[in-house]
Amino acid sequence: MTIFSSLRQYPLAKSLSSLLNNRVVLKDAPKRFMGEHRVMPIVPSRFQYQKFKDLLHFYLAIGIIPVTLLITYVNVFIGPAQLTEIPEGYRPEPHEYYKHPITRFISKYLKTCHQQEYEKHMHWLYEADERAKIGVLTKKVLDLMRDRSDYQSFYYFPIDPRYARVVSEGKEEMEKYF
Repeated sequence: MTIFSSLRQYPLAKSLSSLLNNRVVLKDAPKRFMGEHRVMPIVPSRFQYQKFKDLLHFYLAIGIIPVTLLITYVNVFIGPAQLTEIPEGYRPEPHEYYKHPITRFISKYLKTCHQQEYEKHMHWLYEADERAKIGVLTKKVLDLMRDRSDYQSFYYFPIDPRYARVVSEGKEEMEKYF
């Protein structure tokens, strides 16, 4: 509406359409060009991607910088192990066979030794064998029950003898009266 009021100052030969099409800037007219087709493109947000990158770099820096400093310290000041004679009667631990101190630390505190892995595997084999034996025995029991037809099922629910005694005593008292 402000454009219409500013047209009073100019000759009538210029029409409204010629002013808008040629983009004539009027001296006293307000300079709001809302008719232009400048649109904001709708694109997916990159916020989550930027946040992910920031957190990834942050946690990598938290992890990599201390680990790098630790590895540098160990390599410079401690160094690899030296091969020496084993004293008489001394039995080395499994982690003492590794050369690098970090490998020794991981072997001693974070990994299980070969003997322990072997024992765990043997226990797993024993448990699998026991499950197989129980399965064979269960199958044999079911086959015998099916052949003999003497039980409805092979489940046994133990009965508390207290209640059996109460019932038998009640039965004896009923027999006295009848």
